Parts: sequence; structure tokens; C-alpha cells
Amino acid sequence: MAMSDLLVIFFQVLLQGIYVYYNPNAFFIRSTVCPSYVYLRILTLDYSVWLTLSFTFDRFVSICCPKLRLTYCTDKTAAVVIVSLCALSCLKYIPFYFMYEPRFTMDNVNWGCRPKPAYFTSIGWVIFSWMCNISLSLLPFVLILLLNGLTVNNIIAASRVRRRLKGHDGKDTESENRRKSIVLLFTVSGTSILLWTTGAVTFICTRITINFVGSDLTSPSNIANEVGVLLIRVSSCANTCIYAMTQSKFRQELKNGMKSLIHFFTKPTKRTRQ
Repeated sequence: MAMSDLLVIFFQVLLQGIYVYYNPNAFFIRSTVCPSYVYLRILTLDYSVWLTLSFTFDRFVSICCPKLRLTYCTDKTAAVVIVSLCALSCLKYIPFYFMYEPRFTMDNVNWGCRPKPAYFTSIGWVIFSWMCNISLSLLPFVLILLLNGLTVNNIIAASRVRRRLKGHDGKDTESENRRKSIVLLFTVSGTSILLWTTGAVTFICTRITINFVGSDLTSPSNIANEVGVLLIRVSSCANTCIYAMTQSKFRQELKNGMKSLIHFFTKPTKRTRQ
């Protein structure tokens, strides 16, 4: 999940937001390469979203389904889920290769890519765009809320039973851990709502009103679209930070990694001194 988020940052921010802005004649802006570049951008974003959802489902099974946990929460299942989601993301967006045409020609070389006019009028392309948006934002958004809601409900019910059985016998470490889990799950759900709502609503409004985002950067639809894209890019790393940085094992591995790097760079200096 962390690696897929790094790929999103690489393709969506470093390449698209920074490198292309200062180097408009980059080789991957050529019309022969541009569709593949767009495909990789949407592919990495979709893969990141569904890995976050799969991790949310993994937490749901681990907390709420003790019998299923024995067979589902294994290394083998995790590997199958990771590979399957990657394959599905690759297959879902293959039509992106066929929806673009050159933006302009300079020195007999085609540059850039833009959607073909049929993309906005053809029933097939309209259905495809709705399917992409549902798969990328609406469906994961609803499922994350549902799974986290069920998990929180299970934690609250278990905490009530535990309090009745234990009574008031001082501090309950287990209840504290469950309370932290509730805060974590609510934070993830709230982050998903805040960061994905703008992009999803903008898409729905522009599709329903047939008021597509154009080249006018000052139009409300364009501004809303750009804000939505910005928030979606932020969301690609927010959930990973929330999930991972709150895990003690992850923090320990991060400390070990930093110590290894420091040792790697300081070791030659010590040898030189000796």
C-alpha cells in the first residue's frame, strides 16, 4: 500500500505536477507515449485506493470475524489479494489506450493527447467513464465507511460486555486499545469523506449538466476539478500515514531502517579515522 502511494506521488505529482509543467516537451508527452503515461497515472491511483480498501477489509476480518481470520489473515492470502488487485487495475483501464488523439503537431511530430470527441458523446465511453469513477471513488468510499462502521460497532459492543464483566477494577488496557482503534477508524473514514467528496461531486455535476471542464482556468467547474484532483492526490498518502504510523511494529521497522542508514553512512568515516 505504501509503495503504491509512492507511485501515485511519482506519476501524479513529481511527473505531472512538476516535471511536465517545467518541461512541456518531455518525451512522454509525445502522442505515441502519452496514452501509456495517462494509463499509468490512473492505474497507480486506482491500485492505491483498492489496496487501502483491502487493508480496511483485513482489519475488519481481524477484529470482527475470528473464525474467518484464521484462514484469511495469512501471508498467502495477502499475496493473492495484492496480485489480484494489481491485475484487475491493469485490465480495467486498458480502454484508455484507445480514447486519446494528438493535441497538436509541431515539426511533423504529434504532441500531447486529449480525449476524442466521441468520449463525451458516445454511450459506450460515457458508461466507461462512469464505471471508472464508481470504481475509483464512489464504491471504495462507501465500502470503507461501511467496513469501518461495522468494525467500530463491534468494538463498542465488545467493550460494553467487557466492562460489565470486569466492573470497575481500575485501568483496563484492552479498553484503551479499543478506544484508540475507534479513533483510528473514524479518522480514516473522515479523511476519505473530506478528500474524495470534492472530486466525486465535481465529476457527477459536470456529467449530469453536460458542463465538461474546458480550457478556461477561471471557470467554477475547472477550479472545482483542480481542487478535487489536489485532494485526491493528498488522499493517496493520507490513509497510509494514518494506518502505518499508528502501528508500533511499523514505527519500530522505520527506526531500524533509519539506524541502518546512519550506520551505512557513518561506517566509512569510522574506517577512515581508524
